[in-house]
Amino acid sequence: MSLEQIAAGHVASAAAILLTAYFIRGITGFGSGLISVPLLALFLPLQFVVPLILLLDFTASIVIGGFNFKRVKWDEVGVLIPFGIVGVILGTSLLVNLPPEPMLIGLAGFVFIFALRSLFNIRGDKPVSRGWAVPASLTGGTVGALFGTGGPPYVIYLSHRIHDKSELRATFSALFFTEGLTRIGSFLVAGLLMTASVWVAFFAALPLVLGALYLGGRVHVGIGPAQMARLVGVLLLVSSVSLLFKALYR
Repeated sequence: MSLEQIAAGHVASAAAILLTAYFIRGITGFGSGLISVPLLALFLPLQFVVPLILLLDFTASIVIGGFNFKRVKWDEVGVLIPFGIVGVILGTSLLVNLPPEPMLIGLAGFVFIFALRSLFNIRGDKPVSRGWAVPASLTGGTVGALFGTGGPPYVIYLSHRIHDKSELRATFSALFFTEGLTRIGSFLVAGLLMTASVWVAFFAALPLVLGALYLGGRVHVGIGPAQMARLVGVLLLVSSVSLLFKALYR
């Protein structure tokens, strides 16, 4: 898809999606990829959407993490990184080599499961063992590179390890920054970041994304976690159904 086609038909839709996704990212510290990738993939190729959201998410991690550096739980970040890197390499290989339809169906199913979890606020309060960091980071790295939505496995794990919402938000951003560096390197090697259209779209979207992060950060203080979880769940449910429809009838 050329930049002219994107500009002609989809700029307003893409702007609304990015504004919503990064407003929620500003509140929660995660969720931008889960919301933006399925919706953008309805009218843009995954091989364009995933690198674009990688760059925007990396920037968001710098902004949120930089302002909350002292609240990051670095011991939790460190244990997730090694297997996350392995997952990133595997996911990048799949993104380059798989046809789009199976990837879209897989993404729809993945987002649907997490949508139900968010919608019904399914989670426990008991801290989980650090042993769960291995499957969480391996899955998160793979899914993140493949779909640009690696947050859920990390979110599920960290939300059972950290209960202060501001520490959790800051730790998410530090983790996604560190993992984002690995994904950028992997995508550069695979050639996914070597197209001009991705960088033009990134710089065009940056002011909107920064504004959405600022507004979300203002709301973060006052909103309850259960309210936000249900809102995210509704958005993801719609995204997953739309994405499945696209995969089956493209």
